[in-house]
This record gives sequence, structure tokens and C-alpha cells, in this order.
Amino acid sequence: MPASSRWWSLDCHRDRRPGLLLRNRIKAAIREWFTSQGFIEIDAGALAVSPGNETHLHAFATDLVGTALDRRRLYLHTSPELAMKKLLAAGEERIFAFAPVYRNRERGALHAPEFTMLEWYRADADYTLLWDDCLAILGLAAQEAERARWSYRGREAEIGGAFQSLTLDEAFQRYAGISLLDTCAGGVANREALLSRAEAAGVRTAADDTWSDVFSRVLVEKIEPNLGHPRPTILYEYPSPEAALARAVPGRPEVAERFELYVAGVELANGFGELTDPDEQRRRLIAEMDEKARLYGERYPLDEDFLAALRHMPPASGCALGFERLVMLAAGATSVDQVIWTPLADESK
Repeated sequence: MPASSRWWSLDCHRDRRPGLLLRNRIKAAIREWFTSQGFIEIDAGALAVSPGNETHLHAFATDLVGTALDRRRLYLHTSPELAMKKLLAAGEERIFAFAPVYRNRERGALHAPEFTMLEWYRADADYTLLWDDCLAILGLAAQEAERARWSYRGREAEIGGAFQSLTLDEAFQRYAGISLLDTCAGGVANREALLSRAEAAGVRTAADDTWSDVFSRVLVEKIEPNLGHPRPTILYEYPSPEAALARAVPGRPEVAERFELYVAGVELANGFGELTDPDEQRRRLIAEMDEKARLYGERYPLDEDFLAALRHMPPASGCALGFERLVMLAAGATSVDQVIWTPLADESK
């Protein structure tokens, strides 16, 4: 019986309870660690005028009804990012949140429509400092679980030692035989160049694929299966077309200060050196929504308050980590639903 179906039955809950209690211990250890590092915990409201403006993220919409029965469209946020950056603009310097977030069209062993995002920001900090934060969090989870060797679908990772770091260009060359960066020289995507190289590497493509579509196909088919084992992997310096919210690496407009953390083949965290130029941010978000409209026939509004706050936001770096995925790996579970206290029931089961 799936964890999300009749999770409240005595037998099912008895089986799930050790992982749920581990979840609580890991959360408490992480909270204590952040506090010891001078961070302040915040709570970000879930209702937002914009749920986020990434092409492939899908939100839950609702209506705010006023006392005069007037209606205003709002969304459940897909991340606390915009709210937390406003707090940086307000003067906060180190903040973190365990935020419930909501994403539509996402359901599977690694995805739940409602899940917890552990997100944190450091003002005036290089984004590589967040790599150390991520490794500290992995160590805390391994300590609470009393398990340093994690596995998922046959891939194992040792927690507590050194991590592997690879740029996207290095990963594409090593695992797909593709030189990536000269297909986005100067931050300008060259679809035909990447398309021909992907096809030569045996990656299936479609006639209407964009540069980003081809990039994602190669990443999923050739790169990600090799990451995060036998030790955690930091994949960094993403091509600029794949980093709408990140600033460019100084002097290198083709790559951005973005990284992802992989453990046992599972993507756990996504971090940035944050973009603070409101005009450039507006341009990028509009481009993301144009692509969303092309692919899905819908677009979300921009948060004008967020763009106004960017003018006052200090240089900062931030990271978002899927908390249930972390607990799932630490507990040796096979699905995030197994470590969610009250998972959404799957009515099809």
C-alpha cells in the first residue's frame, strides 16, 4: 500500500513512524546549527501575487475574496524566495526557513504537490560558502540517522568525507562528450550547435526543441545518473540561459553563479549568487513567462514589489534544499511520501 494511501492506518503509521521521528530530529539539529551560525528563522507567507516565474514550475491558484465580495487572484508560492529576498532588502543578513511550498503537476517518488523547502540566505557572501553549508547539513542528517552510507535506486554515497565538484562544461564533456560553453558564448544560446552535438551523443531530440530543452535532455539522460555517488557532487557554473535568478560569474557572461547538490543520484539543493539588478531580472522573468506561454498557454504575473525591493537588496547568496528528499535518503526510504507526516492521499490507488 502506498504511503499516501491510508497512511493513518495503524500498521502503515507504525512502519512510517521511525522515519517521521527522524525527520523531527534532523529538523531540530538543522535549526540549532543555523541559529549557532547567527541565522534568524523566518516564516514566509504562502499566498503570493506571483508564485514564481520559472517556465516549468506550475502553481496552485486561488481567489482572495474581500468583504465586498471583490476577487483578487493569488497563488500558493512555489518557493519562499521572493519573500526572503524582500527581507534581505529590509536589512536582514542571515535568514533561514522551513517553508511549506506547493507545486502543481509534480507527483512521484521524489515529488509531492506540498513539501518543505529548507531555504537560507547569506548577505555579502560568496555562493561557494553555501557549499560548506550543504555539507554541514548532510553531516547533521547522517549523524541523527546514525547512517553515513546513503543509497537510492542502486546508487550509494558516503556522507562525511570530501565532495566532488564539477562545472557543467566539465560534466558535459566527461559524460556526454559535448563541449557545452561554446554553444552559449557570451550568454547567447546557439540551438543548432547544441542540437547537433546532442544527437551525435545519442540523445533524442524533437524538431521544436529549444536550446534549453536540448540542455535538459542531455542533463537528465547523460549527466545526472553519474552524479552524487560514491560521494556528494556539487555541479556548478550553470550556463547563463539556465540561471534566470543568478548573477553571472564576473568576466564570464556565459556562466552564472548557480550550483546544485546531488547525493546518490538525487538532486537535493539548488543555490545561487543572487541577481540584484531589477531591470535585468525583469527581462529574464518576462522571457521565462514568454516561454511558459509558448509551451503551456499560461503565464504568471510578475511581483512588482519584489522587483522594487531588488534595488535595495545587498549582494547575497541563497540556497533551497528539498527537506523531504534529505530525510528520505537519511532514513533509507524510497519515496518522499514516506517521510511526510500527512501526505496527500492518492485517490487513484
